Amino acid sequence: MTPAASRQQSRAAWVFVGPALALIAILFFLPVLAGLLLALTDFDIYAIGSTSNARFVGLRNFQQVLHDPDFLTALRNTLYYVIVGGPLSVLTSLGAALLLNARMVRLRGLFRTIYFAPVVTTLVAVAIVWRYLYHPKYGLLNYVMGWIGIAPIDWLGNPHWAMPAIILLSIWKNFGYNMLIFVAGLQAISQDLYEAAGIDGAGAWKRFVHVTLPGLAPTFLFVSVTTMIGFFQLFAEPYIMTQGGPLKSTTTLVLLMYQEGFRWWRMGIASTLAVVLLLATLVGTLLQLRLQRGRAQ
Repeated sequence: MTPAASRQQSRAAWVFVGPALALIAILFFLPVLAGLLLALTDFDIYAIGSTSNARFVGLRNFQQVLHDPDFLTALRNTLYYVIVGGPLSVLTSLGAALLLNARMVRLRGLFRTIYFAPVVTTLVAVAIVWRYLYHPKYGLLNYVMGWIGIAPIDWLGNPHWAMPAIILLSIWKNFGYNMLIFVAGLQAISQDLYEAAGIDGAGAWKRFVHVTLPGLAPTFLFVSVTTMIGFFQLFAEPYIMTQGGPLKSTTTLVLLMYQEGFRWWRMGIASTLAVVLLLATLVGTLLQLRLQRGRAQ
């Protein structure tokens, strides 16, 4: 290829890619930059009326947030939700994928549709329905537990049970998406590897450990990172079901960000929380990438 043809192809590529890059810059990078700038100001309801009321405060917002008990509670709740709910969601997705990928399972398409249905349902409607399922007196869950002699639990009114109840809802709501990704990853593993392992005398468990898991390593990384990012952004479930209670046991970083920004109109503090959430997500992603690299070595 001549240099002139190469330059012509390069210009054509930029013509096609340019509009997409412009949209990304306008809809992503500019809002992120605006958020970073707001985090360095005391932008509030008075500044909305006149931007001259906004003052540059540097890192004072970060100091205030880090010493705020509500922030520490929200951070603890968010990490609990991510650390407990994230792995459970991934394992549930993997288990469902393994069952659907089994050769003896019939009606695979029907089961995939059933398992994926919660993903495409409206989260607000689902949260409202589950709030009634969790009702301490008339809820279906406590009714079923009564059959086996377990006392009813105030799922959403007890600080010890509120977050586990939301985790259970999130797992049911989201596992179908990752399940399909795991199914695709399982089907990409060569059957020759399973046959070779069987010839060597490997049982079902050893084939799973030495063939399936290594073959799913890239899929695991993708699912783990995307699940963690999604779980860090927990908002709708506690907002609809508990309003962050009881005793702030379900207040998350995003819910606290919403309260600061749109209830108290402290946009500077809300932007600071957004930056902290971004850093926490970035740290979690880098840790998972490093762990995956360590396993590969």
